[in-house]
Amino acid sequence: MIQPSQQLSTRSGFTFQVRPARPADDGTVAEFFTHVTREDLRFRFLTALSDVGPAQITALTHVDHRWSENFLAFTSDGSTMIATAMLACDRNFDRGEVAIAIRKDFKANGIGWALLAHVARVADANGVKVLEAIESRANHAAIEVERDMGFTVEPYPGDSTLLCVSRALGRDGLPGSIGAVTK
Repeated sequence: MIQPSQQLSTRSGFTFQVRPARPADDGTVAEFFTHVTREDLRFRFLTALSDVGPAQITALTHVDHRWSENFLAFTSDGSTMIATAMLACDRNFDRGEVAIAIRKDFKANGIGWALLAHVARVADANGVKVLEAIESRANHAAIEVERDMGFTVEPYPGDSTLLCVSRALGRDGLPGSIGAVTK
């Protein structure tokens, strides 16, 4: 699943670099999470956190690149990490789960949309049949982006505070306007 570095562009014209995480990124990812709001940490990890610990950082940077990939987004000059998008697939690639976090001072630039589109394309190219995210009911911004991208929203079994948003993939399942990629 490992992908080369790519430049992505949002619908508003904001451009940024995205590449897979590597073990050497531990410090960069840890520093990134110091710029994510507590609310967004709760939305990303679905639990109350004041900081992201070493075990969680390792899980995000030491991925297998077959069934999971964590994409790191950086400013176009590469100087600042601005987001992360994790894709974790089951062994048969029937389902892939996505989780995205964006640095607080880079929100509202279309980065979430562009990263979700990127993850959807990667998942689709790897044969994932359904892309899903487990969202807090309070994460209105993420749910709006996912609905806008054609995801359906259903209650999460056994937890009334969560929702499962999902979208069937496949060559006919992704609209051509799901996101722009430039070289």
